[in-house]
Order: sequence, then C-alpha cells, then structure tokens
Amino acid sequence: MTARFTRRTTAPHTRLAAVGAIAVAGTLLLTGCGDQTKKDDSSTASASSAPLASKLPAAIRDKGVVKVGSDIAYAPVEFKDDSGKVVGLDPDLAAAMGKQLGVTFEFENGTFDALLTGLRSNRYDIAMSAMTDNKNRQDGVDPDTGKKVGEGVDFVDYLTAGVSIYTRKGDTENIASWSDLCGKKLAVERGTVSEDLAKAETKKCTGGKKITIEAFDDDQQAQTRLRSGGADAASSDFPVAAYAVKTSGGGKDFELVGDQVEAAPYGIAVAKSDTQLRDALQAAMDAVIKSGEYEKILTKWGAEDGAVKSSVINGGK
Repeated sequence: MTARFTRRTTAPHTRLAAVGAIAVAGTLLLTGCGDQTKKDDSSTASASSAPLASKLPAAIRDKGVVKVGSDIAYAPVEFKDDSGKVVGLDPDLAAAMGKQLGVTFEFENGTFDALLTGLRSNRYDIAMSAMTDNKNRQDGVDPDTGKKVGEGVDFVDYLTAGVSIYTRKGDTENIASWSDLCGKKLAVERGTVSEDLAKAETKKCTGGKKITIEAFDDDQQAQTRLRSGGADAASSDFPVAAYAVKTSGGGKDFELVGDQVEAAPYGIAVAKSDTQLRDALQAAMDAVIKSGEYEKILTKWGAEDGAVKSSVINGGK
C-alpha cells in the first residue's frame, strides 16, 4: 500500500509515517502495561562482547538495561501480540541496538502525552514511541501556548514519518482532506500531530463549522470511537492507520481517505543532560543501519519507504 506525502506547515510534529505493506509478524520477549521486559540473552550481546558497549554511560553498562518509555498500543510500531508480548518496529530496532551496546531495552507502557514528563522525572532512560523530532520538543515548548514547559530533549533520528485520516468503510462523509473535516467529529490520540493538525485546521473553518476533536489516551480508544459511529473520522500515523484498515474487522471496518501529510524525522528522545547515552544510541543505530538489519526490520513492518541512510541528532525543524 502506498500514499503520497503532502508537506504541511500548520503543525510541528507527528509520530510516524512510512509507506509500505503492513506486516504482522515478529516477536520480542517484552511485556507492557507498566511491566518491564525479561532479558533475552539469545538476542542481546553481553557488555563484554558487544562492539559499542564502551560508549554507554558506566551506570547503564553496569546495569545492563535501558528503560524505555513507550505507548504500547500503536500497532505496528509497538503493541502486544496475542500472547501479551510487546512486538513491533520499535522493539525490533531496540533489540538490534541492544546487540551493539550489550544491554537489554526494557519497554514500559505509558500514555503518549506523558512520556517526556516520565523522561524528565527519570522514570525512563529514553522514550521510544513513534515520536517526532521537532523544535518544540527539543526546546521544551508547549505547541499550543508557545511557552516553555520543560528542559526539552535531544533526539536520535532514525525514520521518516507522516499522518493519515481514515473513516468507516463505505462511509467517508465526503472527507478527502483535512479541510473536509470542518463540521465533523474527529477521534485522535492525545498529544499527537493528529490532534495538533485538527486544532490548527479548525481555526481555518468558516461558517461556524468547527472540527469537534475527541482526544483519547491511546489510539485503540480512538479506533473504537470511530467504529461505534461516535466519530466521523479518525487520524493517526500512516502505518498505524493502514494497519487498522487492514486488520480491524478483517479489513471491513475502515478505509483510508486522502494523502498522508507532515513527513518529518522520527526519533528516540533522550534527556539533554545524557549526551553520552544519546551519542551511544546514535552510534548503535548507525551500526544497525550499516549492517543491513535495519532494512530487514523496516521491511518486516512495512516501513521501508521511511528509511534513512544514517542516524542524526536533532534533525527536526
């Protein structure tokens, strides 16, 4: 499945977009809902043998664990399989980086809009959850008020991203673009670019026909709202929307409408004070890219069209 990117400038950030078929495969020994993953010695190199272990801060290297804050309800990026394990694009990339660094990446579930708060409070070492690198997040600025609300974070970028709209199948309500949402109800996940785009778009609506925005804690709740008829459309990252269209109701519940928008860098968030950890993650991601494992993982999850040639720090605008 493919779609064209249309660059928009009305909102600054997104979670993830990558064009391609959505695969449903792969496992990683991880748990969600606040639980942390069990160490998988078969997939993670020991610190003594890992090629990039020396780049890590000593405390993390000695502990052997990187604590990851993530919204684990965003298939196919990170989600629980039928057995309750956390799988997806992010966990697979984290496991590949773990082999380079000699540590295990342990995913802990949290709501998306609270992940950076958890990072600032040291609950997590990093946030890896289909999060877009942009200046507001780098600087700790609230996009709605323009006011500084925190220290900000650094990003290790590793993918290109965008967003899509979808509706109930056969009931598009004549929606083909963001401007068509005026006078409609839109279900989104709180804190995402979908919510930001809707807020920006409703300011441009005329004739009193504003967008009624219903924001939920996770994307599954937004999907349920749309499926039940409580909203006219929903929006999320393209691969997530495409996955929902492909899988919900055996492909009978939803359909994509219009083009995906807001192509932007997607990155791992790290506290600005953790420069050594940041640089170690960048080196590990570059090693994964150069090894060919990166391409295999992206292809597995249908994200190959969002591939980058190298990892950069704070590439978002």
